[in-house]
Amino acid sequence: MNLTPQPIAPLPITVEDMIQSPMLRMPLEQINPSVQPKRKITDKNIHRPQLALAGYVGLFTYHRVQIFGNTEMYYLESLTPKKRQQAFRTIAQFEIPCIILTNNHTLDEEIITLATEYRIPLFRTPLETTRVTYILSEFLDTHFAPQVSLHGSFVDVYGVGIMFIGKSGIGKSEIALDLIERGHRLVADDVVILTQKRDDILIGTGTQLVQHFMEVRGLGLIDIRQMFGIRAVRYQKRLEIVVELEHWDETKAYTRTGLDPETIQILEAPISYVRLPILPGKNITVIAEVIALNYLLRAYGYDAAHAFTQRLEAEITRNAKSGGAVERFRRNLSQYHNDFE
Repeated sequence: MNLTPQPIAPLPITVEDMIQSPMLRMPLEQINPSVQPKRKITDKNIHRPQLALAGYVGLFTYHRVQIFGNTEMYYLESLTPKKRQQAFRTIAQFEIPCIILTNNHTLDEEIITLATEYRIPLFRTPLETTRVTYILSEFLDTHFAPQVSLHGSFVDVYGVGIMFIGKSGIGKSEIALDLIERGHRLVADDVVILTQKRDDILIGTGTQLVQHFMEVRGLGLIDIRQMFGIRAVRYQKRLEIVVELEHWDETKAYTRTGLDPETIQILEAPISYVRLPILPGKNITVIAEVIALNYLLRAYGYDAAHAFTQRLEAEITRNAKSGGAVERFRRNLSQYHNDFE
């Protein structure tokens, strides 16, 4: 199997990049705009500093995004101004990436001055704490999720994400190009980045540099988006099938029935796997479309291999009861009908 995923270490993200990302669908207003939100976030988890405000910092994970909800705000409001500043100073001495106040809460001017002094960006949002936690967790989970890179061509065929892998020069890009010509959509070519969204879900995308460019040997680089239009590309797609292309080897045994579909593990996610031999004159593009349609049929509960097996077993049982042999070549119709086409 020509599959060698290369792990990619997740990079830290700055607070500025996080709040400006279109993927973070959350209204945020910075309370102290004089502080540049340049500090880095290195952890996908978030933290609510309840114990830290009370004075215990033994388990204070200060490197995470800090959320001030009703509990934190009501606790601070219950303190005298002097103790309130002392409680905030307890956590402000650490290099906190940022603090987000939920439910449109605000802080006293003295606390805002302290945060500005310690260069801590303060934000507030009208959303509730539970909603903020969900949105931030989903965003940071995606950013810090395990990632690998694979060499191949990734195409959306009838809504099914198919990645073609194989030796260099075997024709992965040409097959992807033929599928695009037939109305399917390119996700990435050459280098594909796979991100583990959940334990069993991998999302594939291209690199920022290559995007939807494709190299065709003998022709050079082409821009799929400019050539075929916006409908011919996708920026991301779930990976559902890996198709390995290889030259026909008569000494190898290739599956004939499909009763035992194969899977491979990528980032511990099980992905359907098809080993497809290539021969001169074999229409791999049509076969790729059939692979996608067969996958959809199985997803909707119909398996052609099992359906044929059940039909064969029923025929064997019928002939066993009648004492005869299985008639492989009996006509499908008992008599011909008129055909006026």
